[in-house]
Amino acid sequence: MKGNDMLKVLGRSSSSNVQKVMWCLAELSLPSERVDVGGAFGGNREVSYLRLNPNGVVPTLIDGNHVVWESNTILRYLGNTRGEFLYPQQPARRSEVECWMDWQLGTLNNGITPLFQSIVRTPMDQRRPEVIEQHRAATARWMSLLDTALAQSAFVAGSELSLADIALGPSVYRWFELPVERPEHPHLLAWLERMSQRPGFRTHVMVGLS
Repeated sequence: MKGNDMLKVLGRSSSSNVQKVMWCLAELSLPSERVDVGGAFGGNREVSYLRLNPNGVVPTLIDGNHVVWESNTILRYLGNTRGEFLYPQQPARRSEVECWMDWQLGTLNNGITPLFQSIVRTPMDQRRPEVIEQHRAATARWMSLLDTALAQSAFVAGSELSLADIALGPSVYRWFELPVERPEHPHLLAWLERMSQRPGFRTHVMVGLS
């Protein structure tokens, strides 16, 4: 078990992957320092950064002499070392959490990330409506799947907050903030409203779209 030494997160606050890590740290009441890296701040292609994170993206977590990259791996690391209540040890319960974490990266990201980039990160005169619609429709299908799951429980992977909720939080927030048509997702919207009552979510995730 690690101590409560100051953790450092390298990554800009507008990154959804940084947001999930910062929200997790807030839930665990862990002191941390975040340093702006990536996007307009640059620095993520410098040799010094690539030595820490060869993929050259954000976030990167520095815990003393140990470095962790890939956002969901960082969440697992924090759960294993400091927050077991977010990452249950019992194999069956842990698998429920990990299924949703992997689904977020391997499935949902294939829709919500290019949808976000096609609208927020693309100048108006360069946007392609057919591309936006393709990603909107895919994201709508996957969010409907998540909505159905949340009809069964208050949190994504059961009756308590877990890393699954934290991994998915920024994506769901963006889905409801983007100016697109959405199906009715009452259970997902209710979940988002519950998350919005959590100080860490409000501080690190509910920051607008940029």
